[in-house]
Amino acid sequence: MAEIRRRRCVVVDVNGVKVGGSHPIVVQSMTNTDTADVTSTVNQVMALAQAGSELVRVTVNTKEAAAAVPKIVETLSMFGVRVPIIGDFHYNGHLLLKQYPECATALAKYRINPGNVNIGRKTDDNFRTMIECAIQYGKPVRIGVNWGSLDAALQKRMMDENAKLAEPQDAAAVTKRALVVSAVESARAAESYGLGKERIILSAKVSNVQDLVDVYRMMAAECDYPLHLGLTEAGMGAKGIVATTAALSVLLQEGIGDTIRTSLTPLPNGDRTEEVVVSQQILQSMGIRSFTPQVTACPGCGRTTSTFFQQMADEIQTYLREQMPVWKEKYAGVEEMKVAVMGCIVNGPGESKHANIGISLPGTFEEPKAPVFVDGALVTTLKGDGIVAEFIGMMNEYVERTYGASQTAA
Repeated sequence: MAEIRRRRCVVVDVNGVKVGGSHPIVVQSMTNTDTADVTSTVNQVMALAQAGSELVRVTVNTKEAAAAVPKIVETLSMFGVRVPIIGDFHYNGHLLLKQYPECATALAKYRINPGNVNIGRKTDDNFRTMIECAIQYGKPVRIGVNWGSLDAALQKRMMDENAKLAEPQDAAAVTKRALVVSAVESARAAESYGLGKERIILSAKVSNVQDLVDVYRMMAAECDYPLHLGLTEAGMGAKGIVATTAALSVLLQEGIGDTIRTSLTPLPNGDRTEEVVVSQQILQSMGIRSFTPQVTACPGCGRTTSTFFQQMADEIQTYLREQMPVWKEKYAGVEEMKVAVMGCIVNGPGESKHANIGISLPGTFEEPKAPVFVDGALVTTLKGDGIVAEFIGMMNEYVERTYGASQTAA
């Protein structure tokens, strides 16, 4: 694992998942189903948990959603899914938590947006009510600020104060500062109402990469609460993945961040679990955590006019990810295994030697054979139509031999 010095902060326990301190950075996600639809929500939570989401957030915005939460948690438990469920509240959370104590009890954590909870009020009574519920039911909270719903009164006050300065800052700088102030002051207010520091996580999300980096650097310097990272409304496809990776990588490299989410916009009926895979890949690519064996594959060039090596690399990566739910229970450390599927003689043998197990497929006009390397040594050469199946068989043997119970015990 990479030697990145993590920022010091308190540790928050979310139903057994430790966030902060020296604990592993936690991957989380959020459903996009109607929470009142118990079956759909349970199915999506199960899929997200199976993909590796360690916390899952659900929208709690109506009486029907609040009433469904205990059923969702109970059904998940019946299926053996223990992932903590977080309630995402806006506007009416203070009412729902009071009116539906079974919901307040079933949730593992509450997400509170201070910009939405007290709209139209001169006091923070609604915010205080939610904090008192967290105290009553022994729940942690994430105080999550978002620049799309920043506390308007706070922003106006800070803009007015800025305008009176001899050298006022631009509006963007004041807004970023207001995000930090909103999060930190809300956390300190929660503490003043009796919520322990060890039950508070903060976030302050924006949708611009550089702004996110600026905001979290400020927040990290001013408090020791655990921080949840995420580029809000990151977007679709490559744009969302690249923007999130760019922002989070900078902060993670600086030791900032204790839990992360990749907020991708899925295609209609798209796979929600993609955001979990992206978050895991960010952490694994940086050497911070390992989740599944990684496949190194060349991009292809004029030497590799056949698409066979691309298809094989995809089959191998898919096979590894599908095997991980079983492998992680049986083979300690298998998530750190490295596999190479290369396309020609130029870098193929060398890259394969660097992997735990690797195969160098023949490029265009090369002899139709594929040398296989295990822990740097050539062990065999595969030929014919059964290369993929044979290589998968060799991988399975390697996993059993290297990470099996006898090796773990040794």
